[in-house]
Amino acid sequence: MKNKLIEVENLSVYYGQHQVLKDVSFVIEEGDYVGLVGANGSGKTTLVKAILGLIPVTKGSITYHGSGGVHKGVGYLPQVAVTGNTLFPGEVHEIVAVGLLGKKKFPKRITADDNKIIDEILRRLDIYHLKHNKIGDLSGGQQQRVLLARAMVSNPRLLILDEPTSALDPKVRTEFFSLIRKINEEEGTSIILVSHDLSSIKKCSSKIMLLDRELLYFGSTEDFNMNVNFVEGIHDHHNKEAVN
Repeated sequence: MKNKLIEVENLSVYYGQHQVLKDVSFVIEEGDYVGLVGANGSGKTTLVKAILGLIPVTKGSITYHGSGGVHKGVGYLPQVAVTGNTLFPGEVHEIVAVGLLGKKKFPKRITADDNKIIDEILRRLDIYHLKHNKIGDLSGGQQQRVLLARAMVSNPRLLILDEPTSALDPKVRTEFFSLIRKINEEEGTSIILVSHDLSSIKKCSSKIMLLDRELLYFGSTEDFNMNVNFVEGIHDHHNKEAVN
C-alpha cells in the first residue's frame, strides 16, 4: 500500500461571500501523477494555493504526512514565467538557488555543498551548459526547465506544476511532458499537473482530478477515459471557452 503524502478533507474556500471550492476531499499518494483539469474559474489555482498554504481554508483540513509541513517536501512551478524579458538580470544558477534559500534559516546564503546540488539538478535537466546565462535570454522551453530546476532543487516529494506548457510550442510542450513523466517514473516524485491540455494529460498521468468548484471525479486515468460523460463534459467546457 502506498504512503499518503497529502490528505484533503471536506475543503471549502471562500473569497468574500463567493464560494470557490466546496467540500473537496482526496488523497495524494507516493508516486501519483495527477492531472488536475477543469474549466476557467473551476477552482484549480485556488486548490493549488490552498495546498501550498498561500490562502486560508474556510472549512475542512489539509494534512501533510511526513513532509514537515507545507513548506517542506512540496515543490512549485508557477504559471507565470519571465519569457521575453531580456533585461531580467538573474543568471540560471542564481534562479535555481532561490529554491534552496527558501528552506534556510537566517542568515541565508548558498554554500559550496549547495552549489554542488545546483549543478547536479542542472545536469539532470540538461541545462548545465546554460548555468551562467541570463534567464531572460533563454527560450520559453529553456526557461521552464530552469524554473523546474528551482522547484526540484530541494528534492521535494511532491511537485505541483501550474499550466507549465501554456506558453510553449507543441514540440517543446511534448518534450516537457516527457521530462515530467520521466521524473515521476524514474525518481518517484509525485506530480500534480494543472493543465487545459486534456489530451496530453490523459497520455501521461496515472490519475485525473476533474474540478468544478466541487470534485467531479478523482481516480485512475483509465477509468476516466471509460466514462464518456466525464470526457464529453470536459470537451464541452473547452468548446465553450474556445467560442468565448
